[in-house]
Amino acid sequence: MTVLTRRLGPNGLAVSTLGFGSMMFGRWGNLDASECRRMVHRALDGGITLFDTADMYDDGVSETILGEALVGRRDNVVLATKVGNRMAGDLQRSGLSRRWIMQACEDSLRRLQVDHIDLYQMHRPDPATQIDETLAAFDDLVTSGKVRTIGTSTFSPSQIDHIHDRAVALGVTVPSTEQPPYSLLARGIETDVLPACRRHDLGVIVWAPLNGGWLTGKYQHGARDASSRAMRQPDHFDHAQLLVRAEKHHLVQSLIGIADQAGMSLKQLALAFVLDDPTITSAIIGPRTLGQLDDLLTLGDLALPAGVRAVIDELIPAGTNVNPADAG
Repeated sequence: MTVLTRRLGPNGLAVSTLGFGSMMFGRWGNLDASECRRMVHRALDGGITLFDTADMYDDGVSETILGEALVGRRDNVVLATKVGNRMAGDLQRSGLSRRWIMQACEDSLRRLQVDHIDLYQMHRPDPATQIDETLAAFDDLVTSGKVRTIGTSTFSPSQIDHIHDRAVALGVTVPSTEQPPYSLLARGIETDVLPACRRHDLGVIVWAPLNGGWLTGKYQHGARDASSRAMRQPDHFDHAQLLVRAEKHHLVQSLIGIADQAGMSLKQLALAFVLDDPTITSAIIGPRTLGQLDDLLTLGDLALPAGVRAVIDELIPAGTNVNPADAG
């Protein structure tokens, strides 16, 4: 598969249209660190340049494994991580206060074995901290050279607008990216988040483009083995919600038919759909195993054929989240 490159907002960075998310590294998915490192190398060899993680993924283990895998290849990637969500459930190791941002950044740099982070993101809003304090701390990290550019993850349109306005008013670094959830089954951001991103010329990196495995088709025939995410995290992506699960089964079956008519696989259709909007810079894939990654890297062209979006819109109207919880 040829992985294309797009501009990541007004920050001078360009990234692959598929990004690699390492949330599955460690206890959350794959305990085999050597396989995880091979996955990183395979992704790099396949043309992926954006690698995204977060400090709280398995309490730093994801960053550690990713950092080890990137030794000697750091210059080939745009490295993104996040701060804000609780690490190991510890309230003192969370939030967007200056104290925690500064400490967390140093910890991430150490685990990742790098001297700077290309994209440092606010993992979620922190209502307990004034945004001016957060922006000033991020700006200091940019000024010091420890961070190249900053962004947000799963922020509302009003929060995106407010953060932009405050950064401009303070004369500090303005966030240049947003990372929301987006897929065929979770289209809510089309209504207001994407317009906000366009207003501020933000790069958009979307997470869960395969909706937690639903858009691979693997749950259509009850294929939920013990290692699948549906069994490991039954409350995530609604596997414990019978009515929503039934609706997704029905919709995915219809999407398989649309993909067949377009001469595509379901996974091709899902990824091509999210990348069809020019506002989207990159879609994060989060494979758990080397086999899953290889499957995604051999999908072929990820361009949505003419007329297919209109057919999808008839099935799942624009702006619809089949499960409201998928909004993140």
